[in-house]
Amino acid sequence: MNSSALRDFSSTVWDKDILPALCEFVRIPCLSPMFDAEWLKHGHIDAAMALFDKWTKEKIKKLSGATFEIICESGRTPLIFIDVPGTAKGTTLLYGHIDKQPESCGWSPELGPWNPVVKNDKLYGRGSVDDGYAMFSAIASLLALEEQKLPHARCVILIEASEESGSTDIPFYMDRLKDRIGTVDLVICLDSECCTYDRLWLTTSLRGLVGGDLSVRILTHGVHSGAASGVVPSSFRILRALLSRIEDEATGQLKIPEACAQIPPDKLKQLESCVGILGDSIHNKFPFVQGAKPMGETLMETALNKAWKPQLAVTGMDGYPKPETAGNVLLPYTTARLSMRTPPGCDANKLFPVLKELLEKDPPHGAQVSFENANGTSGWNSPPLAPWLGAALENASSAHFGNSVAFVHLGASIGFIGMLADMYPAAQFVVTGVSGPGSNPHGPDESLDIPAVKKLTACIAEILAAQASA
Repeated sequence: MNSSALRDFSSTVWDKDILPALCEFVRIPCLSPMFDAEWLKHGHIDAAMALFDKWTKEKIKKLSGATFEIICESGRTPLIFIDVPGTAKGTTLLYGHIDKQPESCGWSPELGPWNPVVKNDKLYGRGSVDDGYAMFSAIASLLALEEQKLPHARCVILIEASEESGSTDIPFYMDRLKDRIGTVDLVICLDSECCTYDRLWLTTSLRGLVGGDLSVRILTHGVHSGAASGVVPSSFRILRALLSRIEDEATGQLKIPEACAQIPPDKLKQLESCVGILGDSIHNKFPFVQGAKPMGETLMETALNKAWKPQLAVTGMDGYPKPETAGNVLLPYTTARLSMRTPPGCDANKLFPVLKELLEKDPPHGAQVSFENANGTSGWNSPPLAPWLGAALENASSAHFGNSVAFVHLGASIGFIGMLADMYPAAQFVVTGVSGPGSNPHGPDESLDIPAVKKLTACIAEILAAQASA
């Protein structure tokens, strides 16, 4: 492979063909079904699918025998299924998604979630880095191989539309498509992080996610706080006490053995190497207010907290007015949305009933307590790298980023990966991406680093070429 020509090709196709289409994608508010219950009526996911349909059908004409299909079952989000015949043995599955997180607040004045802006080599807008680029990179990597007449395995590209809702529709589609897909030898997921933009980063573990709504009701309606306080307990105080059953509020440590797991020795070495590369950026990349400090006495402890120890967050509250409209009222109920990140090795299905029992049993003051809308997925721990893949990753990173490949253990979750690991136990995994410093997926000013995604595209082509000759 001519790596220099490959970089030039990737840069050109991104500038000429992909960026304009990705800007159009940013404009589409295709929220995941969890955040848009009427997604089918609103039609934004269908609009995104139509955009990808038009772009892809034109580009895959250069890939002999390639087919594009949008599969959609009633009541389910659609799925893009692209099948590119191989010129070498094996099958590679490439994955991404098009559904988006909500808008978020706090965008810079000149930016906005549905307003694509290219500035300082970055594309700003919701879905730019999570995960609009994935399909474009996958197709571009195959076009790059075609440009140099290099062989590759058969490639199946799946682009789903429910990832931000926990990939709720993927199990159905994977069961339906299992015979068409066949045995998978390599999985490439383009929906992960990179800790820096100066090298290729491979994700080798992902945390799981267990969530639900904890509700405490003590009254049928609000009452005067002066008349009731001291007689009627605060629903917030009761909720706070219930959370203390599962979390030490002083340290953030979870008290549930079922939510914990040991880090394997090989992964511990990878994490130590990662900490050596990143240093203080493990925590100083986050927008702490002045004087605030991260959890963990050492960088290694902080890294372990993020990747291999369970953590609890309250991500939403209901039952309360805004402070400026709040009267002296003792409120009837409190509802908190709980989000628990769990380490690889923790079984989400076994954790749900444990949480529910701990939170609901013996409610203080006889309050009505419920833990409902439980959802989530287990974490994932990667298999050992095959020698050919380890060499390919190192060669690709050195050729296109100028530095060795590095390995990262993420605190985030990609439920689809664990399911694929169960379906294809012999497969190798390349879980990577360009959600790097400052990209802020899910938050304000989400952005895609354009030079980095061009290099990543070239790296994927290198890996596919190496697989063909393995």
